[in-house]
Amino acid sequence: MNRAGLLLAFTLLPQLAHAWSEPARGSAERRAMMDALRPHAEWLLDAPVEFVVGELRVQGNSGMAMVSPQRPGGGAINLARTPMVLRDGADPDHMDGTDMQALLTRQGKTWVVVHWTIGATDVWWADPQYCGKWGSVIPEVC
Repeated sequence: MNRAGLLLAFTLLPQLAHAWSEPARGSAERRAMMDALRPHAEWLLDAPVEFVVGELRVQGNSGMAMVSPQRPGGGAINLARTPMVLRDGADPDHMDGTDMQALLTRQGKTWVVVHWTIGATDVWWADPQYCGKWGSVIPEVC
């Protein structure tokens, strides 16, 4: 193999090794992932919520979600009137809105949220501790 071929192979191999996919809209897998996220979002933001999906990644039994919770029909969530502020004392001025990020694992046909946050102001999933299990769905940071 010539030098250009080797360079191309070494450039593409890491991307192929981390080849995640996005569950299609309306698919059972996408619905199952949203259903796993929903109780966590509703505990902090109050019910009901629906999600606008920014990123949804799956590789094997690992998943990653970046979603924006909203009220059904597209209504904005007023953070100041949510349980995470009123009950738990969170300060909306120290949050990045209602954006939610989560790392999930599939157990059989069920998706389980393992690590998650709402309103994070940092890239918490960039911590090397997550790379062993979720590196394939967060290759940018692992």
